[in-house]
Amino acid sequence: MLTERLFNIAQGGAETILWLLLVISVISVGLILERWIALKSVVSRTTKNRARMREALQSYNLSDLEDLSKDRDSLEGRALSYGLRHVRENGTEGLSEIFHSFALLERPQLERSLNFLATVGSNAPFVGLLGTVLGIMKAFRDLAANASAGNEAVMSGIAEALVATAVGLIVAIPAVIAYNAFQKQVRGIMQSIDSVRELCVAYAKSHSLKAKGN
Repeated sequence: MLTERLFNIAQGGAETILWLLLVISVISVGLILERWIALKSVVSRTTKNRARMREALQSYNLSDLEDLSKDRDSLEGRALSYGLRHVRENGTEGLSEIFHSFALLERPQLERSLNFLATVGSNAPFVGLLGTVLGIMKAFRDLAANASAGNEAVMSGIAEALVATAVGLIVAIPAVIAYNAFQKQVRGIMQSIDSVRELCVAYAKSHSLKAKGN
């Protein structure tokens, strides 16, 4: 009895799976475009700020960091402004916690929707495989109901069923590629914030030495 019900579900299951994958694909592409646009501007600012930090190190002019801290549109600028304010008021004690808290607050915004892309990338092939299995079940059920149809009908049904697996892979591959690319960008941004923290410590120590010298 249960088997009979499963066969009844399989009659329209493959096509339903294809429509489901189509909807998931549209959502996935939309999220990929949204993250690409959002992270593109952040990465662009991060690249410019890395160049500014590199120049500050090469010239050993850490006072340039004060100019960078005024850039409130970039993550590095905001993190540096918080860090320098903390250094002026409390010294280097607790500075790492300030930057760590800042990273924890900003990272979820950077990684928004990435969990969905990871889920699509890992599960879309299995959804497509389910559609294929349902399609094959339907093909053999149709053959049993009409034995005179021959092998051609079975082969045609199996070929149509395999479309679901192909569509599942087509949906999953871009999601996996985008997820890995975006994660790499987020890691680079977080490393940039770590670099700002180290420069902030160097800035605090240099000013501390100057104060002692005076």
